[in-house]
Amino acid sequence: MILGFDASSYLEVLEKGGTYTVHGEKVDPFLYLHDVNGCSYLRLRLWVDPYDEDGHPYGGGTNDLVKFIALAKKGHQDGYQILLDFHFSDFWCDPGKQYIPKSWPKDDFTALSETLGNYVKDTLEAIQAVGIPIAAIQIGNEITNGMLWPLGKIEWDEATDTRHGYENLTHLLKVGIASAKAIFPAAKILIHLERSYDQAVYVEYFDELAKAGVEYDIIGLSYYPYWHHSFEELFANIDALQKRYGKETWIVETSYGFTYETAYKESIPFPPLVNEKLFEKGDAREPYPLTKEGQVEFITTLLSKAKEHQVGAVFYWEPLWLPLPGTSWASKEGEMYINETEKPCTNEWANQCLFDYDGEATPGCFAYRVD
Repeated sequence: MILGFDASSYLEVLEKGGTYTVHGEKVDPFLYLHDVNGCSYLRLRLWVDPYDEDGHPYGGGTNDLVKFIALAKKGHQDGYQILLDFHFSDFWCDPGKQYIPKSWPKDDFTALSETLGNYVKDTLEAIQAVGIPIAAIQIGNEITNGMLWPLGKIEWDEATDTRHGYENLTHLLKVGIASAKAIFPAAKILIHLERSYDQAVYVEYFDELAKAGVEYDIIGLSYYPYWHHSFEELFANIDALQKRYGKETWIVETSYGFTYETAYKESIPFPPLVNEKLFEKGDAREPYPLTKEGQVEFITTLLSKAKEHQVGAVFYWEPLWLPLPGTSWASKEGEMYINETEKPCTNEWANQCLFDYDGEATPGCFAYRVD
């Protein structure tokens, strides 16, 4: 089984002075996770234009093509294969937001499709030109509800109790895939959804892709147990997907917290995204305590079960994202772009990392390894 991780914010952490240690000794985390833990894949996101009209960065790594190439070069030099995660937006994409990039057509589906195809082709040609091989390509990020909204959105029709919009979405996927294959024909194509417990949604979705003739290689899933239910539901879905479609299944995002405490106790008394109040309100589930021991238990159990169920790869999401000033999930400009201005500009994910707030490896880091 492949083990990998997403380190899209790594350069931003380094720029702000971040360092990493194992038992107090300074390490290069890319080399450590590769040489000691056996990680072999690096997943990196790519945004189209993560800056406002005045050139202010959106934050969260500000992962434009320049950042992607710099990270991918380092990863390639350190022995990693690269999974390119196209978001097809200027900033974060997930099931609740899939904004068309600022400079792309908003009202003309034909023009949007052409722009998408050219963007994929031009981007991959630029990556190829600097000598970076791409092993796998995600066409969209967590696109359970479609992408490039509203033109590529999957909508729920309460009257018929069905979802519609697949015709546009599958067309966009085929355009993106064709452009990707034209430049990197050997790269594996990955379709990435979340809601990994929900067999009905996955069957509906991938049946529609099959009807439309969308050609892909891997079904990618996000699995955060806080929102995506139990291991039993996750792996029941994975087993069913493998049997029905004969495709590889990769868990391309997962994590578990090592503390409930915020990294910003004095300056900004704001809890991390995953915190005790989230569980108290019943908005999420907590299979293990958010402690260093709980993180180890989650990682150990997940990797064991993933092997048992023939999962092809597991990727830890942002294990290196230290909570330094300036390493926020979004700048004010980024918050405005996605219409989420109610939160402070902090790193709300830092308690999910494999290195603690001081950059020291957690016990979970030692557990996240190839046996």
